[in-house]
Amino acid sequence: MKELDPDDPRRTPIHLRRELLAQGLNDRAISRMLRRKEIARVRRGAFAAHDAWATLDSVGRHGLLVRAAIKQARTQVVASHGSALPEWNAPTWGFDLTLAHLTRTDGKSGRKEAGVNQHSGALLPGDYLVRNGILVTSPTRTALDVTTVAPTESALAAVCYFLHHGLTTKELLGERYRADGGGAGMANWPYSLSTDLVLRLADARVESVLEARGLYFCFQQSLPAPELQLEIHDNGRVVARLDFAWPDYGIWAEFDGNIKYTDFRRPGESVAEFVLREKRRQDRVSELTGWRCIRITWADLAQPELLAARIRRMLANSARVS
Repeated sequence: MKELDPDDPRRTPIHLRRELLAQGLNDRAISRMLRRKEIARVRRGAFAAHDAWATLDSVGRHGLLVRAAIKQARTQVVASHGSALPEWNAPTWGFDLTLAHLTRTDGKSGRKEAGVNQHSGALLPGDYLVRNGILVTSPTRTALDVTTVAPTESALAAVCYFLHHGLTTKELLGERYRADGGGAGMANWPYSLSTDLVLRLADARVESVLEARGLYFCFQQSLPAPELQLEIHDNGRVVARLDFAWPDYGIWAEFDGNIKYTDFRRPGESVAEFVLREKRRQDRVSELTGWRCIRITWADLAQPELLAARIRRMLANSARVS
């Protein structure tokens, strides 16, 4: 996976207070630079160019926070847990981006201070590497780490991302999870109770955070397990891939999130044209299969009991018809 460009604002140099003082500045001069918006405060005692800071969203600013915390650390540390996700372009939905997660390479007890959480979990060879100019945990290690600091649903979305993009595999995750020797295995680490569940649910066919949430929703609501990315053919040609499908019931689900209206539009295609094309696609699937479609949005998943009741009614009606 491609790294950040050298001129990406997330790679803006971090200037520590002690470095600015060594250059002949004093605290009054630093305050004046802040007021003039020449620099921005990334965290206590760490600054970056204001122009770069102003262009960044919350994920980008988290990247600078992590770089500042690494530079201020008194021992070698690695960006880990949720703080490693942006370095792999992985989704950060549900993660606290006000807190920088770092793991010490010396294995000693970590500490938690304002805006920074240092972890002490054993790092094996291959658990971290240099990426985007800093030490970052590998996709496999990151996928396991996030299950210990985030809600299960958010961790599942991140793990599915790594699997979908081929950055790790179920086999590698299982091997690292059960690693032997020196406390390296993660099965008995603190806050790892949900790790096994995430590893069982995670699927490389999941293509978005919304689909990962849908997968977790089906588990939570005890709905039948759906088939993922089911291909629909017409005379040997694939005409559609269905996000979720229950073929035995003649039901399929499509997830409607913002990513669908940005990443899957054709060059020059308007939103209205895309929606019409999606409607024609849905009609074609129904024509070929005779199945019914339910469209699921972020708002639907905010009311899981109501959504589950809708799906159960559809499944029950389909069973009666068949």
